[in-house]
Amino acid sequence: MAEPIQAITLSPAKDPQQEGEWLCATLRRWLDQEFIPEAVNQDIAKRASQVFVRHRMEGENDLGSLVIAILTEMQAFDFSESFYSEFAVANAVSDLILESLGIDNRCCGQGNTEGTGSGN
Repeated sequence: MAEPIQAITLSPAKDPQQEGEWLCATLRRWLDQEFIPEAVNQDIAKRASQVFVRHRMEGENDLGSLVIAILTEMQAFDFSESFYSEFAVANAVSDLILESLGIDNRCCGQGNTEGTGSGN
């Protein structure tokens, strides 16, 4: 039987506002680079970071719960002028936080061509 995925618990927030500023800037950069820069990307990043900060200030440290909160609350956001959805944003937040923690979030060796016979 497969092992359950271990929960990722962030350290308690020392400065949630600073975390939010980092997330807003990092998510905006990711949104702009993934497709094309759009003005709405700033609004998306700002809203996602607001949700993140509020939950961190309420003491939430579980990354999965933070991502679900962003997913749930971003459902009310108007994505009609964007290539993205609440799912893409929540997944991006998770990936960006995991990357910042130095955790490899790739599945099944994605991106790892070493020793795979891919000609490297």
